[in-house]
Amino acid sequence: MLHIRFNLITADPLEFGEAIKFIEAEARPRAESQPGNLGLALYANPELGVAVLESFWVSGDAMRVSEHVVSPSRREAVRRASGTVSVERYQLPIFEREAPLSEGAGLRLTRMDVEPSGVDDAEQVYADTAVPWLADTEGFCGALLLVDRTRGHLISETIWRSHEALAASRSVAAAVRVDAVGSTGCVIRAVEEYGLVFNSAWKPRS
Repeated sequence: MLHIRFNLITADPLEFGEAIKFIEAEARPRAESQPGNLGLALYANPELGVAVLESFWVSGDAMRVSEHVVSPSRREAVRRASGTVSVERYQLPIFEREAPLSEGAGLRLTRMDVEPSGVDDAEQVYADTAVPWLADTEGFCGALLLVDRTRGHLISETIWRSHEALAASRSVAAAVRVDAVGSTGCVIRAVEEYGLVFNSAWKPRS
């Protein structure tokens, strides 16, 4: 099972750029050189000074072993941005990439909670219903589902070709959320949107 370390960075918007430069120039190559790493993704909302930094791993063990290497970089990025960071760790059972990503791509992130006993059903609904529905929408590039089975926390991530495609998909995304709530009893906690800074994540061949 693939794993993902999810970092939510909040910062002073006036100093945000320095943190982004540091992540790209120093934190990214350091993490990508670790055994079991499958790349990184960085999405940002510079106006708010908020970013999502994700590292992808072949296993939970690989992710845990890397912690002593990546944590100093994380602290330095936050220091440069006069900000804060929260770190979450998830399994990644769904990782679909329909099209290559390029500058101008956008991310929609949806946080959901469900009873731990219902995680498997929610995962199945997402794979069988949500992903195909979204994949038929213009500008769709990919979808990921992050899962914490113990707590019943899920994060849906859908990636879109451009900010325009991201905006145009909002109505479809809203319908998908309503269907998910009706099918699984999940609770939607937040919906966020970001722009792509870089994404080097890749999925091993099964």
